Amino acid sequence: MRIGLVTEGGYPYVSGDAGLWCDRLVRGLGQHTFDIYALSRTERQEDQGWIQLPPQVGRVRTAPLWTAHDDGVVHGRRARRRFSEAYGELLAAVCGGPRAASPEAPGVSEAPGVSGDPADSVGAEADRFASALYGLAELARDEGGLAGALRSENAVRVLERACRAPGALRTARTARVPDLLTVAAHIERALRPLSLDWYEDDALGSADLCHAAAGGAAALPGLLARHFLGVPLLVTEYGVHLRAHYLAAATLEEAPAVRALLAAFHGRLATEVYRAAVLVTPGNVHARRWQERCGADRAKLRTVHPGMEAARFADVGEGVRGSRCADPDTLVWVGRVEPAKDLISLLHSFAEIRRAEPRTRLRIVGAPAEDPDAAAYLAHCKALAAQLFPDEAEGVHAVGDNPVSFEEIGGPEIPSLAEAYACGALVVLSSVVEGFPVSLVEAMLCGRATVSTDVGAVVEVIGGTGLVVPPRNPRALAEACVALLRDPERRERLGAAARARALELFTVEQNITAFHGIYLEIVSRSPVRRLVVDDEGEPLPFGVPAEAHVPGRWTETRFMTACRPRWAEGAPVRATVPPSTPVPVSVREGA
Repeated sequence: MRIGLVTEGGYPYVSGDAGLWCDRLVRGLGQHTFDIYALSRTERQEDQGWIQLPPQVGRVRTAPLWTAHDDGVVHGRRARRRFSEAYGELLAAVCGGPRAASPEAPGVSEAPGVSGDPADSVGAEADRFASALYGLAELARDEGGLAGALRSENAVRVLERACRAPGALRTARTARVPDLLTVAAHIERALRPLSLDWYEDDALGSADLCHAAAGGAAALPGLLARHFLGVPLLVTEYGVHLRAHYLAAATLEEAPAVRALLAAFHGRLATEVYRAAVLVTPGNVHARRWQERCGADRAKLRTVHPGMEAARFADVGEGVRGSRCADPDTLVWVGRVEPAKDLISLLHSFAEIRRAEPRTRLRIVGAPAEDPDAAAYLAHCKALAAQLFPDEAEGVHAVGDNPVSFEEIGGPEIPSLAEAYACGALVVLSSVVEGFPVSLVEAMLCGRATVSTDVGAVVEVIGGTGLVVPPRNPRALAEACVALLRDPERRERLGAAARARALELFTVEQNITAFHGIYLEIVSRSPVRRLVVDDEGEPLPFGVPAEAHVPGRWTETRFMTACRPRWAEGAPVRATVPPSTPVPVSVREGA
């Protein structure tokens, strides 16, 4: 089958999110053809180029989210009116106000047929948002784009009217002009995929299935492919887009009106994505709970854990008992150095561990995240380590040494990621915010016992193969580490059980197998209805054989959409019939 894989800020670019698992998925399903539709986040990401693509990638189409090129489209009076109505409805649904009044019918302000039940009201607002969103998409398709309209002064005025309307959010009414400009710019950026030319029969319309690798803007092309062309949509979220927005907004110094309006917009968009998708595949139960709270139907959710390459950790994980461990008194932390990892609590916890076990050492292996504040956080952690643990020496003539070291992978002592886990007897995770703990799975594949904080999907990943303590509790973390440091046999048992669990649940093979089954299930339940015609324009019997949905290239026919939109013009697409295949003419298709 042909899969339209839609990504944002990741695959096929060298840097970005979700690139690794998408590449593993495409390479693992070589019997299918993948068309990549990539949205880039920064100019630097585009300059870095693509990774080497496998032969099953049919084509790649890209579009930037970091800039909006002037499409040169000038809307006439009728198009401007359509934009104001649709954009006003969208913003009214976001602001929570009543239905926007039409210029032709200023007295009409309430949605007909909506009862006073809160559940009905929520459903009505969701339908209102979706109708307005697709109305904007149809306008962009008819007129050639919305780049200028979304950045116009009229768009800001429409936003202001929605914020000032009766029944709007209380915080929205306090929005000032700078707040309105900020919100309008953010919404314009999020809606840039509406103006793309991907929604044609020879683009996403040729796919049997559209797979969005994330929610938010990455899912918008999939929504429109479903709306215009009937292509079924699969959404995968290893990190819930709405949750990520909430966490990022908490760290920004924005006005309350800006935070409230953007949270409402992303909430409405997430609700529509979950409603339109045939299936939604969260990466863990923690993400699944978030999706349910954001409006996802429980019947549509299928948990598919991310897959890790077990082979790169096989030498460490299958080593003789304890032979790969450089120092049985060493604790190891591996990951990106950022405030969410709470290394401050880890250092305070290690101070208590040292009082109970003076020979213990802590090796922090990682690098600062790309955020500029991460480098400052790393410097703060190093200063705290120097303050808590002055250099120690065994004798008056020996050189002092600090029991805490900050290292990076690639040096002479730690040449690879597997060696980072191999150099210690115990792996520690001290995060206060975590989605799917990749470093924890890597430690499990290395056969290492772990002590982790109870955040995100940690308990789901660990099962019963490690110790879990509350976050921001240095004493509990220290007590758990000391218990395992003093019991080598228990460490070995937990490490062996952890590796067995990781091999069963978190490998690339199980991830690929799960998605292969989901692809076949979706195509069998929601096939794209196409009409295949012969050279004379007549319907071609058996033009779409049953084998077309079975892995393999069984047909060379070309398709056209059965339900053609009003804007489509031209003759039907002709089918190419293999010379050796007889074409029956007396049997109806599907008989």
